[in-house]
Amino acid sequence: MKSTTRRWLPLASFLLGLPLAAEAHDGGAHVAGFAAGLLHPLTGLDHLVAMVALGIWAALLGGAATRRLPLIFMLAMALGGTVGLAGVDLPGVEVGIAASAILLGALLVFDLRAPLFAGGLIGAVAGLLHGHAHGGELPAGADALGYCAGFLLCTAVLHLAGVMLGSSLRAAAARPLLRGAGAVVAASGMFFVWRTLA
Repeated sequence: MKSTTRRWLPLASFLLGLPLAAEAHDGGAHVAGFAAGLLHPLTGLDHLVAMVALGIWAALLGGAATRRLPLIFMLAMALGGTVGLAGVDLPGVEVGIAASAILLGALLVFDLRAPLFAGGLIGAVAGLLHGHAHGGELPAGADALGYCAGFLLCTAVLHLAGVMLGSSLRAAAARPLLRGAGAVVAASGMFFVWRTLA
């Protein structure tokens, strides 16, 4: 198990160590399309940490949650993206995204478990908010379908990375690493809340 943990540490360090300056919500400065959608979740630490953290938590819950939580997140994200594309405003999206990182980080720090329904609800709300932010940033007249396909594919990869990382952190010996990762995620969320409200 220790060798498995060591194998995933570089990936975790990369995903959790991207520069804070590379923020996803830049007002649509990116070029829209599949490639832009594929890269978009990687350019914002708030999106990235929440997606990886959800995958880690899903793996820790085990069983059906390992597959269903990421799927619920992605379905809700697609719905949120559609709502954002339609120009429908959701109040407090940025604060909600940051709060989802705090919540997911806390779930990892304290190694909290939840029934599938409660976990699914957390994943659905987080996915809806993240999807709305993505969809709302797409410039008018852009390739919406390609863009959405790109960010959903990238989200699936980030969830998978989180699930694989979480699977390697299930052993008791890996709990300090798990709590450390959760603390980084929660601290990131607190930073984003501060910056959004400042």
